[in-house]
Amino acid sequence: MRDAPINLRALPEQRDLIDYAASLLGKNRSDFMLEAACERAQAVVLNRTFFGLDSEKFKQFTELLDAPKVANAGLARLIVDGGVKAPPDGGARLSKSVNNRGGYVPPLLGDGHQNGSSMSRG
Repeated sequence: MRDAPINLRALPEQRDLIDYAASLLGKNRSDFMLEAACERAQAVVLNRTFFGLDSEKFKQFTELLDAPKVANAGLARLIVDGGVKAPPDGGARLSKSVNNRGGYVPPLLGDGHQNGSSMSRG
């Protein structure tokens, strides 16, 4: 059951365009807007979490991951100085979105779009 309200203001022309597009699909305004917003939100999230590589680039990527670690004074300073802070909820929200392999699964995306599992090997 949908019970979380989302409110916004629009220009009359925007509302009319949305209503017209919704009617073309046989949907009401709320259903159309929610579907469109969720599709866009998923695209934004996937754009930030998915990247595809051809086989040569994937090989270079894995070699970099497997290479010996190099000291990073800036990163160490950031961590020591407290520049990395836990989310206000202590990570409780994030912990609900971790798959069984430890990868982050954005809400509403499901198992098909887990971090790391979507990388192309060629």
